[in-house]
Amino acid sequence: MKLLIVILIALGGSSLCQDKDRYAQERNRMVESQIAARGISHQPTLQAMRKVPRHLFVPSVLAGEAYTDRPLPIGYNQTISQPFVVAYMTELSRPARGKKALEIGTGSGYQAAVLAEIVDTVYTIEIVPELAREAAARLKILGYSNIVAKYGDGYKGWPEHAPFDVIMVTAAADHIPQPLKDQLAEGGRLVMPVGDPATVQQLIVLTKRKGRITEQRLAPVRFVPLKRLNMK
Repeated sequence: MKLLIVILIALGGSSLCQDKDRYAQERNRMVESQIAARGISHQPTLQAMRKVPRHLFVPSVLAGEAYTDRPLPIGYNQTISQPFVVAYMTELSRPARGKKALEIGTGSGYQAAVLAEIVDTVYTIEIVPELAREAAARLKILGYSNIVAKYGDGYKGWPEHAPFDVIMVTAAADHIPQPLKDQLAEGGRLVMPVGDPATVQQLIVLTKRKGRITEQRLAPVRFVPLKRLNMK
């Protein structure tokens, strides 16, 4: 009960109806100037970015900066990615109705919410226990009944619910975990930053066709490291 009260306070005391008046224009400007203007054209992604209230996924003191083109801290040495990167990774994953997604690195829950506006179900795993609890409560308050969130080691994926049409990893490692490759559905796409977590990484997309996996290396990015349980 205490956790839910804390999160309700963090939402700024404004209802979603008030949010439409206060933030809808900022979201539209964000989508037009930061995302569509830079080449993102996948309409479901653009619609999701216009709808999901990003200011409710950052600390309340940073709500006024939620629609700027940069990542923001969310506590516990973690960040919420800049809006363009969220949109870019979403478009690359090719989400659609009828699909099931796995996200590794729930963070505050923003990327999971964006995916949930498009696909049927999102399974999301967070290794920081405090963030896992906060995100699960936040997503429930906001009505995302098609998101299943848990605390755990995302390196292992979620085999009980595999295979996944979309797998998105929002933390960097020097390789793509084999369990995630194994849990990718036929025709599915996996998007992940790969490289030295201390420097710039490459955004990689894996696609599975007829049991074979192909790889594309795309833009340079910077993400926090992919953590493991029981490992230093």
